[in-house]
Amino acid sequence: MNILFIGDVVGSPGRKMVQEYLPKLKNKFRPHLTIVNGENAASGKGITEKIYKQMLEWGAQVITMGNHTWDKKEVFDFIDHAKYMIRPANFPENNPGKGIVYININGTEVAVINLQGRTFLPAIEDPFKKAEQLVHEARKRTPFIFVDFHAEATSEKQALGWYLDGKVSAVVGTHTHVQTADERILTKGTAYITDVGMTGPYDGILGVQKEIILRRFLTNLPARFNIDEKGRNQLNAVFVTLDKETGLATDVKRISITPDRPFLD
Repeated sequence: MNILFIGDVVGSPGRKMVQEYLPKLKNKFRPHLTIVNGENAASGKGITEKIYKQMLEWGAQVITMGNHTWDKKEVFDFIDHAKYMIRPANFPENNPGKGIVYININGTEVAVINLQGRTFLPAIEDPFKKAEQLVHEARKRTPFIFVDFHAEATSEKQALGWYLDGKVSAVVGTHTHVQTADERILTKGTAYITDVGMTGPYDGILGVQKEIILRRFLTNLPARFNIDEKGRNQLNAVFVTLDKETGLATDVKRISITPDRPFLD
């Protein structure tokens, strides 16, 4: 089982990169399942129904979210019938949407779980307890379980990775927008990376026009964060290979497509 995961898609530059490169990545890596984090896909914050449907048309099979899930108010109108979109499962129980989805791949189910950290982010429900609950339920159906952990602190991400080691196929981090070089298979067989990185502007700062961020650091004055839509772009992803019997990882590869590291067929 091969799974391709594309990190935080930021605004129209990120969407363009997915549209252009996802077919090429699929042709090269032949994933059975493709997952995209889309929580920044609409102007850098949130997602719209149109963008959700575009992602599916371009080849994504699951869209995960994060702390910007509710930033576009129209999400409330479609999230409950967006079959392939999940938001962090540890949002309060009364929130719309769902935090886990099962995808059938040629007769084999894959569970995809979305969670959000609490360190430096809103104090929502405990992601560790929610993970334990959902993984216990999922393992009754399948050993193939993929977790997108949308969190700020590297320690919290590493902690969840070790907590779920041997229980899930992969724990990949999102949210911080900078790809980390620590991809590995943990001792009990779970693929792990602290942050997959973002897909979108390459010459901005976390996707935002760098002049705005520099001005804020220099003056400490508030500023509107505008996506850098005129510069060069990047796509960051991770590719995980799983054992067909155990669901545990046998390989994990970082993917980074930038002007400095062009895509090679």
